[in-house]
Parts: sequence; C-alpha cells; structure tokens
Amino acid sequence: MLKEIKEGLYEEETFHLLAQTFKALADPTRLKIIYLLAKSPLCVHDIADLLDMTQSAISHHLRLLRNLRLVKFKKEGKSVIYSLDDDHVLQLFHQGLDHVKHD
Repeated sequence: MLKEIKEGLYEEETFHLLAQTFKALADPTRLKIIYLLAKSPLCVHDIADLLDMTQSAISHHLRLLRNLRLVKFKKEGKSVIYSLDDDHVLQLFHQGLDHVKHD
C-alpha cells in the first residue's frame, strides 16, 4: 500500500508550484484583487482606486499573480485590463472563503 501511495506522488515541481500559489493567496491585498477581478475585469488604475493604493503597488501584486497564472491581461488601446485566468482561481477563492466562514 505504501508503494502505491509513493508512486502516486506528484512531481516535486508540482508541489512547489502549488505552494507558490498558496503563498500568493496568503496575502490579503492579492485576495482583494482576486475578489475585485471576480466581479469585473479591471485596469490597474481602477484596482488602485478601489483599494486606495498606488498603481505601483497594485502592479507589483498583479505581476506576481500573472506569473503564477492566477490573472491574465489584455490590452485595449492604451489600457491593460486584468481578469482572472480561469474558473479555478475563483474556485480556490470561494473554497478558502467557505472554509474560514464555516462554523
């Protein structure tokens, strides 16, 4: 039985990427950004206004989220619009929220 469990382990890189994802989601500002992007695609300026932060700070958080494929962007003229990369990101957010709100 232990042999089967060991053979079923994912590659080390998979665990590393998963840990990086949870680490990124451990930041309250990044969770707020994910919450906002779940409501609507937004540009850096709008996110900064909504969170009362600088555009530079928001850009830093978005870069990390983008590198982990949690958010994506598209250019619309001179604007860069961010959105959640896929439904899995929203599921992670909601699962975590359900967990902390569970009695």
